Parts: sequence; structure tokens; C-alpha cells
Amino acid sequence: MQQHGILIVAKPPGLTSAQVTNRIKRLGQRKIGHAGTLDPMATGVLVVLLGHGTKLAEHLNTGTKVYRGVLRLGLTTDTYDREGSVTSEAPWQHIEPDSVRRLILSWTELTEQEVPPVSAAKHGGKPGYLLVRQGITPPAKTKPITVFSAQVLRVDLPRVEFRVTCSTGTYVRSLAHSLGMRLGCGAVLEELEREACHPFTLDQALSLEEILAAGDDLGRLVIPLAEALPHWPRLIATEAQASMVRQGQMLPAGMFPGVTAAPGDKALMLDSSGAALALMQAKIHGKTVVWRVLRGLW
Repeated sequence: MQQHGILIVAKPPGLTSAQVTNRIKRLGQRKIGHAGTLDPMATGVLVVLLGHGTKLAEHLNTGTKVYRGVLRLGLTTDTYDREGSVTSEAPWQHIEPDSVRRLILSWTELTEQEVPPVSAAKHGGKPGYLLVRQGITPPAKTKPITVFSAQVLRVDLPRVEFRVTCSTGTYVRSLAHSLGMRLGCGAVLEELEREACHPFTLDQALSLEEILAAGDDLGRLVIPLAEALPHWPRLIATEAQASMVRQGQMLPAGMFPGVTAAPGDKALMLDSSGAALALMQAKIHGKTVVWRVLRGLW
């Protein structure tokens, strides 16, 4: 039976994000997706979208991410992580732990980063990883990022454990690679765990085994659409208002006095039974602020 909502999965290592969703799809989930891809070696929070939950993808993939990682000094690879082909090796024994600490803390000063050659980033319409497979080196490409915080958890050279809170789309393996280049000895990302994908955290996640074992009882594990955006304000619609929304009509913000409605604000509308109805956005219409349907959830 097709479910509508989301699953917070603790992704195991060795599987792509698509392989995780494909396994869950076999439980009768015709429409399925995920928000925020994790590399195969990475573990941690993967938000899987079911049914109408796929309509939430862009809104669940924009939140802050928290990662715990381990980098290793002394080598570089073509993928910037331990799974790639080694491209260089260099001594690291002369590196001072404090030098590594300072560089990790300086990540918060970054405004952009280099995109790894082996990535899904497009170059002339083709993803970088495909060009590399064809023997073509993708042109250098950068992207804007924000690292809100960076912590050094443990230094046991050549390995360093750290935690970063960053904007969506940040390549943590690029952070490791650039650190290695600045130290002059190279570095690769050896471990990566996503601890949070705002607003969800790892302690909410279910193992893939637990999900697959649920079988026809999958519904009891699914977070319903009404709870999938806990950080969004709620608009409770009457039956008449719900009917108007289903017809694509705008509703004056004054109908919902308990919710602030500045142009651009977003809210989740629920019907009188508490079921998710639509994603709404406030806008100016004439001289009035109204709520318009951003995405229907039916």
C-alpha cells in the first residue's frame, strides 16, 4: 500500500541513497524519493519521501546539515575520500596538531569551495563523475557555502575527527581535501556521518533493516505529512476554506489571525481533521496579504 509521508533512515555504509530508496520501494511504494543525497561510504540521516511526501523534497533539502567526519592526512585521491584512486602520497609526520586545529576552525570563514571532480555537479550538461569515467577531467568549479560551526573532536595524527554544521550542498570531502592542500601533505575524508538534516536528527532515524522488516506494516513507521515540517507554522482550515484551497483560490491572511503572514512566509495548511492539505505561501494581492497554494498535498 502506498504511504504518504516521510521516513528518517539511518543509512548504512556501502549503499547509494538511490539503493536505499529502491529497497524500500519493494514494500509497495510506487512513488518514492529522498532529500539530500549521501555518498555510498557515508552513513547517517537520510530523509526518504513517500507518495505525496515527494512534494516536500525542495523544502526538506534546504535545511542546515550536521556532519561528523574523520579525515586522514598524507594522501590525496581523485574523489577526495578513501574510496577513490590514490593520486599522491606525502609525509605528514612534521604536521603540528595545532596547525590542523586552526585550519578546521577556519572553515567558518569560507564563502565558497571547490566542487569535487567526481560528483553529480553538471559540466556542459554532463555530471562530473561521468566525464571522469570517460577519461575527461572536469573544469574547476566552485560553489557558495556556509560553515556555521566547526569543531575538532579528536586529533590522533594522521587522523582527525571533527564536526561541522553547514549549508545544504556542502561537500565535506572538499573541506578535507582543501585542508590537506593547505598543509602540503594532502588529506582524504575517511569517515562521514550525517547527524542531522534540519529539522531531523540521527536519534530519530530507523535502521534500514527495521524498515524492511515492517513489510505491510510500514505505515506505523511513517511520519505523516502533517508532521513532516515541524518547523513550519500551521494554518487550520475549515471545510469551506479547504474547498477553496483545493480549487486553487487564495485566502486572506486575516482568516488566520494567529499566524504571522509577511510576504514570502510559508506555512503548512491542515484540514479540520488535522490532515495535511497544502503548502502555502504569503504574498501581496492588491493591498491585502493572502495565502496562496504553493503545493497541494492531495
